[in-house]
Amino acid sequence: MDANQDDHSNPFGMDEHCENCPELCEPRTQVVHGYGDVGADFLFVGERPDAGADESGVPFTGGPAGERLLGILRRLGLCGSPVDSTEPELANVFLTNLTRCRHPERPPTDEEIHNCEPFLDAEIRMINPEILVPVGERALDRLLEDYTTTAPETVSLPAAHGDRLRGRGFELVPMVDPVTMDDEQTDAFVHDFSALMASDYRQTKGRRSR
Repeated sequence: MDANQDDHSNPFGMDEHCENCPELCEPRTQVVHGYGDVGADFLFVGERPDAGADESGVPFTGGPAGERLLGILRRLGLCGSPVDSTEPELANVFLTNLTRCRHPERPPTDEEIHNCEPFLDAEIRMINPEILVPVGERALDRLLEDYTTTAPETVSLPAAHGDRLRGRGFELVPMVDPVTMDDEQTDAFVHDFSALMASDYRQTKGRRSR
């Protein structure tokens, strides 16, 4: 699978008409695959597209939660667009979700998350980031289970918000869901992530040079 280096939207050309989850096909507006820099060091993973992303087709855009996240990325120097942009200019960051479709009345089932695993796994494999940022409890549990030796039940949010957790080839930095994040938590994440970016966070795992 080759990346389209010039297109931030679904750069790996994943199936935009996926029907693996029948109960999501009718209520969704569109399939929302990952978006951003395919050479990114930082990969943010949420649970599912919110209502704004379902309309815009870009994870973490089109609503208040996305504006908060893009505001954080702007403060970190990773986004060059206004916080209300639905096609943000991202550098060194990639945005995606456990699941690619939204049901307006419920979160995804475990089966639906399982059905979407090949999409997420392919993005992580192709991007090979240094830092995985699980956004919210569901993403935290999934990434802890798959990429660390830490038992998911021993780590939770908001206690782990902004912490650095050593994984197998990655570090995880959990983030509280922007839907519920307050100003104090926003400032704390920016502070902690800025310190990480200023550190020698890159690991020796055969990364391509940037």
